[in-house]
Amino acid sequence: MKKLIINADDFGYCKGVNYGIIEAHTDGVLTSTTMMANMPGFDHAVELHQQYPNLGIGVHLNLTTGSPVLNHLKTIIDTEGNFRNQAYYKGSFTVNEQEVYDEWKAQIEKVLAAGIQLTHIDAHHHANLFGDFNDIYFKLADEYNLPVRNNFNNQDPTRRTTDGFVYTMETVLKSEESLKQLFATHDSVEIMCHPAFLDKFLLASSSYTYPRIEELDLLTHPSIKKLISQQDIIELATYRSI
Repeated sequence: MKKLIINADDFGYCKGVNYGIIEAHTDGVLTSTTMMANMPGFDHAVELHQQYPNLGIGVHLNLTTGSPVLNHLKTIIDTEGNFRNQAYYKGSFTVNEQEVYDEWKAQIEKVLAAGIQLTHIDAHHHANLFGDFNDIYFKLADEYNLPVRNNFNNQDPTRRTTDGFVYTMETVLKSEESLKQLFATHDSVEIMCHPAFLDKFLLASSSYTYPRIEELDLLTHPSIKKLISQQDIIELATYRSI
């Protein structure tokens, strides 16, 4: 069987995001999520995980939103002690890569300490693609023996990841034809999504808000559930099977 992983980013961002992800899992086709260890909704997400253990959970390595887990950093934070905005990394930049490694490792360790058995890692705002950070990303994946999101040009056949990665689920889940076309050339695919209910914190802190409601509606829509259930060579999966 070919494997379809539908992964929600940002678990732990806030309660609105957390509840949206659980709704997409329990009443929809969502199979997987990645957790932000440094955000206000982290403890709430851990509690929800205990209630819904079948939801695969990885770590959403963060470098651009909120404040870090560690408190001795200097080059990857601004004057307020928060992570630098992702715009900082769009051009030429200088940071201490050891700080990136240390912070990302601390985020992984925090999720593990919460009793969560990790399925994989990915990166918020695709921060693994900033500069040479993909090397750090791979190093941590190897240290913890975890698969990674395939948002890079994968030329290493030994790297544990999916064959395909889809940024916009609407392009794939729009019809049976588009879904079959994707799996004609792939045996495993991750679809990235950001379902959520909107709360005050999300509205005040994120530039991506109302589309999250639309994504939640799509993931739980009867037509989408029917579309996937009718596929005889595709099964919903998590990174545990990669």
